[in-house]
Amino acid sequence: MPRRKPRGGRSGSAPLGDVFGRTEAGPDGEEDFVVRTVPGTRAVKTYRCPGCDHEIPPGVAHVVAWSAHGGEEDRRHWHRGCWDGRRTRTVTRRWS
Repeated sequence: MPRRKPRGGRSGSAPLGDVFGRTEAGPDGEEDFVVRTVPGTRAVKTYRCPGCDHEIPPGVAHVVAWSAHGGEEDRRHWHRGCWDGRRTRTVTRRWS
C-alpha cells in the first residue's frame, strides 16, 4: 500500500511543534525546545547525552531536542530520563 503524504506540510502558518515534534520548556525553563522521540529501531548512531555526558549507543530509544528559535543543526540527543530530569540537574557539557 503506498504511503500517504502528511497533511499540512511546512507552511509558514503551521506551528513549529506541529511540523517537527512537540514543544517543551528547555533545560533552563525559559526557552522553548522542539522535542522529537527517536525509537530504538531508528537510532543507528552513537550520540553523547548533554545531560549526563554518557553515550547513547545505537538501538537505544531517546529524544532529540533543539531550540525552537534556533535551527535543527543545534539539535542534541538526550536519554529520556536525562531530558525528563533536565530541570533538576545541570547540563554537563556545553556545546560550542
